[in-house]
Amino acid sequence: MTNEIIKKVLVTEKGGAMSAENRYPIEVAIDATKPQIALAVEKKYGVHVLKVRTLNTKGGLKYIRGTRRAATEATVKKAYVTVKAGERIEEIA
Repeated sequence: MTNEIIKKVLVTEKGGAMSAENRYPIEVAIDATKPQIALAVEKKYGVHVLKVRTLNTKGGLKYIRGTRRAATEATVKKAYVTVKAGERIEEIA
């Protein structure tokens, strides 16, 4: 069930800076709730989750600046997970 909820840990420059504050960005299933995300992260990575913040990014047709092309992006749900001090999600490291 955790593999259905957690799609991947997002490795970005912003995510690297946030990991110093014990927060990690994770792409999750669109229908996942905050308690489900917290439980899945605790089970998969063996950490204690303090807080989960989520955001939905609407997909659709996006125009590429400077060209005449358009691209289709998927709808994505991200979760910013705060873990207990001293604990880490090892996929980022």
